Amino acid sequence: MDSSKSALLPIARRGNGSKGQKIQLRTNHFRVAITYEDGNPVVAKGIGRKILENVQDTYKSDLGSKYFAYDGDKTLFTVGPLPANKLDFSVVLEDMSCSRGNTRSDDADRKRLRRPNKSKKFNVAITFAKQISIQAIDGALQGIETNHLQDAIRVLDVILRQNAARQGCLLVRQSFFHNDAKFFSKEHGGFYLCRGFHSSFRTTQGGLSLNMDVSSTLIVKPGPVVDFLTANQGKNRFSIDWKEAERTLKNLRVKVITTNQEYKITGLSRLPCKDQTFIWKQKKGNGEVEEEIKVFDYYKKNHDIRLHDSGDLRCINVGKPKRPTYFPMELCHLVSLQRYTKALTIFQRSNLVRESIQKPLDKRNMLNRALENCNYNDDTLLQECGVRIGSEFTQVEGHILPTPNLKVGNGKDIIPSNGRWNFNNKEFVKPVKVTGWAVVNFSVQCDPHRIVRDLIRCGKMKGMDVVLPLDVFEEGHRFKAAPGSVRVEKMFEVMKLKFRDQDWGKPEFLLCILSKNSNVYGPWKKRTLIEDGIKNQCIAPPNIVKDQYLTNVLLKINAKLGGLNSELAIERSLGIPAVMRVPTIIIGMDVSHGSPGQSDVPSISAVVSSREWPLISKYKACVRTQSPKVEMIDNLFNRVSDKVDDGIMRELLDDFKSCSGMKPDHIIVFRDGLSESQFNQVLNIELGQMKQACKFLEENWYPKFTVIIAQKKHHTRFFQERRPADNVPPGTIIDSKICHPRNNDFYLCAHAGMLGTTRPTHYHVLYDEIGFSTDDLQELVHSLSYVYQRSTTAISVDFAAFFHDKGTAMKFEDMSETSSSHGGITTSGAAPVPPMPKLNKAVATSMFFC
Repeated sequence: MDSSKSALLPIARRGNGSKGQKIQLRTNHFRVAITYEDGNPVVAKGIGRKILENVQDTYKSDLGSKYFAYDGDKTLFTVGPLPANKLDFSVVLEDMSCSRGNTRSDDADRKRLRRPNKSKKFNVAITFAKQISIQAIDGALQGIETNHLQDAIRVLDVILRQNAARQGCLLVRQSFFHNDAKFFSKEHGGFYLCRGFHSSFRTTQGGLSLNMDVSSTLIVKPGPVVDFLTANQGKNRFSIDWKEAERTLKNLRVKVITTNQEYKITGLSRLPCKDQTFIWKQKKGNGEVEEEIKVFDYYKKNHDIRLHDSGDLRCINVGKPKRPTYFPMELCHLVSLQRYTKALTIFQRSNLVRESIQKPLDKRNMLNRALENCNYNDDTLLQECGVRIGSEFTQVEGHILPTPNLKVGNGKDIIPSNGRWNFNNKEFVKPVKVTGWAVVNFSVQCDPHRIVRDLIRCGKMKGMDVVLPLDVFEEGHRFKAAPGSVRVEKMFEVMKLKFRDQDWGKPEFLLCILSKNSNVYGPWKKRTLIEDGIKNQCIAPPNIVKDQYLTNVLLKINAKLGGLNSELAIERSLGIPAVMRVPTIIIGMDVSHGSPGQSDVPSISAVVSSREWPLISKYKACVRTQSPKVEMIDNLFNRVSDKVDDGIMRELLDDFKSCSGMKPDHIIVFRDGLSESQFNQVLNIELGQMKQACKFLEENWYPKFTVIIAQKKHHTRFFQERRPADNVPPGTIIDSKICHPRNNDFYLCAHAGMLGTTRPTHYHVLYDEIGFSTDDLQELVHSLSYVYQRSTTAISVDFAAFFHDKGTAMKFEDMSETSSSHGGITTSGAAPVPPMPKLNKAVATSMFFC
């Protein structure tokens, strides 16, 4: 963008929606009252917490009897000024051990001192930085934002963290977790799901509120390290994978039971304890002598400790790579309340999702008890800030939008009920004919011929003409234990010979039958979609295959082959003029990152776009790699030369023009996965790139943009007033009272919460050149939740935003291995980002991700 132009800011609210039936709700926001004196507002980690508490106790008069709110790092707050702008103190701590609450939320920053029972002297310097006024919150509530607003909110949030730290909680950003077994799930491979609570202050139309929600994190099972590893790997202690063990244990903290000292694990020894040596320095006379000794022998000789495992286990290293410090593993215990941040298997994730589910009434009761136990109104600093927190869930009024009608085959209608519908006695609106296809079976527990017969029968009922497959290919028994890539290659060798001998040409479609937790899926997708360009569908059928399962499979097949299962009635009636009567492209964007601990893995940006205007049900995906952990998409516009733009937007706009025969006049962008602090970057970086791409494509072309953020990772929940045990109905919109005082935002519960408590999506309208009315925009977002072609339920987030998640997931291979295989250095000194494997042209424009 032109740097001379002023930065764009989110637009203000234009009004509330008026459509739909009203509903009374409660939300987990608790009213915060700020009291005043004389009519004027009151002005307002690790071992560090213990040091500051000591300063506060020892030098109370020097501090003017002020209390601290300390963030655990380098910042503390007081209510009103200290006696001087610079103060210096010295304190001595006799007990150097840290309580649970003394650690910071980032594992990499946690530090434990090695000699907890010895005193140490600290010098503390407190220097005035700036004054923050609680008036900034008052101004924000009146729609007047100041530079101090976020600072004022931060002060209050730091006080909440400090409150939790004093209770010995594990702190994870604004969430806290008690060391209490009643909050732990059953053990899963050496870790627990620990329930805790999120608490943060929010400025809303109704005033300042405390948003409190049930939160969860994974924690490592405390106790012997050996027991943790055997549970984590599902092996006995004599068959532990030590390479995997080192990755799992790195940066965790252990206590050595013989000395009661705590350390952070930096690695493992290369050899077992009985063979691992180190240089033992001993005093002799006025000097030192060095002796190379085995760890096992050292403990037997020097500490009279005979290890029960005869030294067959590796040693824990708590030193530096070039100066290791080894402890026998069986003498090391993992300390409590440590986060487990390693990647989980699909099976582990599904189990944890089930255990984290809470019904609305259970969640509401748990939050009531938590707020009562936190006792915030007795906190000295909150009292000094004039803050008092209410005990009642805030009452809000929502409105339930009318359910969108759907059109299916033969002009029939479907009216969803409670966010759900089915295709019983209904045909797809645009069914395809499935010819030139084959079946590939990698599962020994499935009868593929029966699957084929039932699929043809169900397809006929849905209007799909599924002819008999060319062949059914079975995997040879000798390859079933081979790596996934080998199994796929061997299968393709067999298929190619048969197709060549029969002169069938390349198959148009492949149905791939897998067993659960198969290692074939990734290599199969890479081979079919990238190398060979064959549309395909993978299934892992249950033991009893019912028609509903087959119908769901046919939904995906029909969409992938270019068909359409259902469409919105408003698509035919052009019910939203700004979208259906003016050439409009709808775009969904997101960025996904590597698993925790994979800092060198490239991030994946995925963008999907509608392609057959005036339809808003068919999409194309574009997936690219970018620098690790970068949230802004950096390749929307990529100028290669004066005539070439290789960016994502050009690819999507060209596709829209080829399908619709014209350029779009309106561009609606849904952006997912961002926090409020990144909104301005979207407007001034990503929107700037998109406008540049349009101008580069045609100099005098100025389409109108609307940019909407879709947030799913937030902590606001809603509960029915009259039916507290039930979730809110699908289509419920909340756009008042707890929304932003100034900005244009709203909450939408588009789907039926079948499990747990419904998580609404929080939409923020940042930019709107198109000029939508509030009702039209809310209706569009709600309607987009009903056009997900592979489902017969409304989805929780708009269709475009949901499909870009599916596009992101199609990585085909482990990007960490890809990144490590590329040599060279960029001009910035960082390793170059490997490009995403390109889709074969034969499938690139299909809904392969459906």
